[in-house]
Amino acid sequence: MNPQEQRLEYPLGERLPPPGASLEVAPGLRWVRMGLPFALDHINLWLLRDRLDGREGWTLVDCGIANDATRQAWEQVFDRELEGLPVLRVIVTHMHPDHIGLAHWLTERWGCRLWISATDYNAARLGSLRAGGHGGDSAAAFFASHGLTDPLSVERVRQRGNYYASMVPRVPEQFRRLMHDQVLRIGGRDWRCIAGYGHAPEHISLYTEDGGPLLIAGDMLLPRISTNVSVFDLEPEGNPLPLYLASIQGLCSLHEDTLVLPSHGRPFLGLHERVRQLQAHHAERLHEVMQACSSAPRSAADLLGVMFKRPLDLHQTTFAMGEALAHLHALWFEGRLERRLGEDGVWRFANA
Repeated sequence: MNPQEQRLEYPLGERLPPPGASLEVAPGLRWVRMGLPFALDHINLWLLRDRLDGREGWTLVDCGIANDATRQAWEQVFDRELEGLPVLRVIVTHMHPDHIGLAHWLTERWGCRLWISATDYNAARLGSLRAGGHGGDSAAAFFASHGLTDPLSVERVRQRGNYYASMVPRVPEQFRRLMHDQVLRIGGRDWRCIAGYGHAPEHISLYTEDGGPLLIAGDMLLPRISTNVSVFDLEPEGNPLPLYLASIQGLCSLHEDTLVLPSHGRPFLGLHERVRQLQAHHAERLHEVMQACSSAPRSAADLLGVMFKRPLDLHQTTFAMGEALAHLHALWFEGRLERRLGEDGVWRFANA
């Protein structure tokens, strides 16, 4: 546990849901944990006892990626944890593969509807049909224009053209729209939708005060790591970092004693403390970037060694490039940095 984590409280201690089973974190709310084939090796998913359109059953929050191991894990959960009742709806916090990957299978398996923000639904549909974001020709050219120019890395990024679609091969053809401040009645509790920006186009967290404050936070608030905030080729002049920081600042209006249910890591108390930690983290990264660009013009690739002190594999490098650009763009849009396109076709940023 790192020093920042030590300032948070973990009511469940070291307990984790057994494979293929669940752990109750509040009455009618169960925690499921499934594997991922990345360095970030798990995702937390949630089962909520529900009644919808006169039927008793369950609401699922988030899905896992589309692979056989996740399907098999879900089948074990269905056999052991649903008390013979059906899944009534599938809520997805946002469009990233570990959250929406199996939405098509789950909704078809149970004959139920996907609930998600319209922005993330359409982003997921687009991602499942074309290359973009983390691989393919467009991504390779984009990263090369920001300094990731060694031929091996460029070719590896180019070869990942089906990266998103490999984990999200299909998206349900119909959905029900979630919007900020919309209230969902789930299992005797009123859950308010809270839209968040910067990590995904329109991320939806769920908050309730019924029976004690709970926040299904998705990826907006994680206890151990900082949420990825990136610029990618689909929106090459994006400025997501201020959007993310404003979104988490908005979460400070929630009760201090809210039990935060994150998509990665363990449920924790200390919402306001964690927001302060993340704000300080990004302020430090912005300071490092500003210092580096004050001494000489820097590309995003030049900053990888400044912002990330550990070796990075290709998967991590694409996210790190996106993160470096998010910090550069925040300073560029503020007018503190300027950017120029070099004769080599690489964008570099310098003190304005």
